[in-house]
Amino acid sequence: MAEIIMIVDDEPGVRALLNDTLRIAGFETLEATDGMSALTLLRTHKPDLLVIDINMPLMDGFELVERLRSTNDFTPVLMLTAREDKADITRGLKIGADDYVVKPFGIEELVLRIKAILRRSTKNSDIPTLLSCGPISIDDNQHLVTFNGEEVDLSPTEYRLLQILIEKKGRVLSKNLLLDEVWGITFESESTVVDTYISYLRKKLHRDGFEGIKTVRGVGFQIQEPK
Repeated sequence: MAEIIMIVDDEPGVRALLNDTLRIAGFETLEATDGMSALTLLRTHKPDLLVIDINMPLMDGFELVERLRSTNDFTPVLMLTAREDKADITRGLKIGADDYVVKPFGIEELVLRIKAILRRSTKNSDIPTLLSCGPISIDDNQHLVTFNGEEVDLSPTEYRLLQILIEKKGRVLSKNLLLDEVWGITFESESTVVDTYISYLRKKLHRDGFEGIKTVRGVGFQIQEPK
């Protein structure tokens, strides 16, 4: 059964391009012209991923993602931004988007990024279903993360990054390895997305004396059991 992508963009030309591209790539598509229309459509449809433009009338992409995450809807999101504005990109990732693509975008890159998000959002049978590091526990059967027994809300990307860190706890993992394992980026990249998501995990998990997510300068990151 084909995965369903919802396209949320107020530009008819962009919607048509995305619709044709994604259907050729084997996906089914839904279309919405703005955030309000998307919310209405989401009452009756459950897409596997949303492609959301930032700049839209009535409700922009940021507000749409914030509304979804506030209702515990963690459907993966790829955001489209008209300019490579770091403030836009950082805000989008911080509120729960999984990745972004800058307009004008390359069709091949867009499809690869969508496939990477979907791949990391689905269950990986190679990773143990139960993982732990100090006060942190992951139950992959329930897609649940707890800290000292208290549930922690993570986006799909935060969840996947934490999984990889704990599965390989004690090992120093390079940025390139994490870009490959979590984001599906297999080429050399100057992206700061790993640093950004490490900071998100620290904000949610560094508490009650636990500071296990370490930066190894010039090499990468690791998670350590408390001493």
